[in-house]
Amino acid sequence: FSDEALCRAVFACRTPVVSAIGHETDAPLLDYVADVRASTPTDAAKRIVPDLGEELRVIQVARQRLDRAVLGMIDREQHRLDAIRSRPVLARPGVMIEARAGDVTALRERAARSLDHRIRAAGDELRHTVARLRALSPAATLDRGYAIVQSPSGHVVRAATDVAKGDVLRVRLARGELSTTVEETR
Repeated sequence: FSDEALCRAVFACRTPVVSAIGHETDAPLLDYVADVRASTPTDAAKRIVPDLGEELRVIQVARQRLDRAVLGMIDREQHRLDAIRSRPVLARPGVMIEARAGDVTALRERAARSLDHRIRAAGDELRHTVARLRALSPAATLDRGYAIVQSPSGHVVRAATDVAKGDVLRVRLARGELSTTVEETR
């Protein structure tokens, strides 16, 4: 079993080789090139063909561990779901919406009141401005009996020295206009 040709053939073999030479005192070279070394042919048979009872026991233990792992995961996820369901927001989601709806309604009413107040204040301010404009308006002055005198070029006459004898002037009254000629200035 230490023949070089046999060792090379076993090493090159694609099929797994079990070396089980038996009760040899020395170590044959075949043991070093084989895929598995067994001490006896009986040991080789035990390694190649597993014990059915032992394999079934290993499968049973693996199944039990798998069952415990799956049940543990299910329990953890069930506790997580229970914790999530117990939150008030998820137990009664409408409560949060109702509270926010009340807030929105209150804010809308407040905005409407604020807008009404601003519109009223702006209306009052506009009325005051219109009254001031009317009081300062030349038309209001004319209504009180005054007149606006303009030169032929259209400029307002403010002093007697602004016109000369014979100039034609335009006189604006509250209702209507007059045309006049300057006879004398003082």
